[in-house]
Amino acid sequence: MHGEFKVRGGKLVSVDIGVEDGAITTAHVYGDFFLEPDDALEDIAAAVVGAGAEASTAALAERISARLARREEPATMIGFDETAVAIAVRRALGRAISWEDIVFDVIGPVTMPPVMHVALDEVLPHEVASGARPPLFRIWDWDSPLVVIGSYQSLRNEVDPDGAQRHGIGVVRRITGGGAMFMEPGNCITYSLVVPTSLVEGLSFEQAYAYLDDWVMGALAEIGVRARYVPLNDIASEQGKIGGAAQRRFAGGVLLHHVTMSYDIDAQKMGEVLRTGKEKLSDKGTRSAVKRVDPMRSQTGLPREQIIDGFLDFFRARYRTQDSSYTEAELTAARELVETKFATPEWTSRVP
Repeated sequence: MHGEFKVRGGKLVSVDIGVEDGAITTAHVYGDFFLEPDDALEDIAAAVVGAGAEASTAALAERISARLARREEPATMIGFDETAVAIAVRRALGRAISWEDIVFDVIGPVTMPPVMHVALDEVLPHEVASGARPPLFRIWDWDSPLVVIGSYQSLRNEVDPDGAQRHGIGVVRRITGGGAMFMEPGNCITYSLVVPTSLVEGLSFEQAYAYLDDWVMGALAEIGVRARYVPLNDIASEQGKIGGAAQRRFAGGVLLHHVTMSYDIDAQKMGEVLRTGKEKLSDKGTRSAVKRVDPMRSQTGLPREQIIDGFLDFFRARYRTQDSSYTEAELTAARELVETKFATPEWTSRVP
């Protein structure tokens, strides 16, 4: 059985393994990484042999670390590590998957109230977990303004009620953590990914964020934006922050990952609606939340629709996809959640 794992910013690790009676009996590890001294490769492979076919990524990595620690001459792994080998083994065993194992449903922009998209981010992971829908990638679009706060944020600390009322902007709490999203029609680009958690098998939470957004770094490069990931969940360019990501893992082995990137935000209005404290900005190198906004329009000169089309084209070219749309059952379930949860003061104010 064969498995591969490409270390983000590093090298490719490949493994071929054999399994009998629930245990790994043979292992061959190779790739374009660097390793000193070269005979340490034999120890890495030997550490994998004997492990149970159900061994976790952490258990496999620990076996490799323990074997290397017993060497008289220390080993230096360059461009990969024990966890990378373990993930490749898990993929060979079919316990972890790669992008190539997935056929994504792709849903382009559908204009609806933004709170519907918030609700769909709860509905769709359950659809994927139940097998009713394959993993998916979708772009949001909306017809009215809304502040979407993170699941654990304090409502009164994040939103100025007078400013929100003056500008006619509502507030909704989403199911993921992270910071507030200031959304007006046409001012942001937001997308959601719903994937099996086995896609990020063995990765830390920090690594999972960057791994799931690797594709968008390429998409941004194609429109002239040199972007990088700033841990834990920020996407930034040479001119400043572009956007941020948030995640939630569901029972049933499904992960929701969504990103909002600023396109053309009214910074003055945002500053009157959102409250961003000095502590929040303390590690951002700026004193003003307004100055942190760095719309992609100023960096690309492209219409928002063209950027979205570019994102969709890039995703389709990079992964296996099929075009799809929301089902009436999904939209009905989202509407019910809006009425019973997301539009209720009990949910929005659950962290006052």
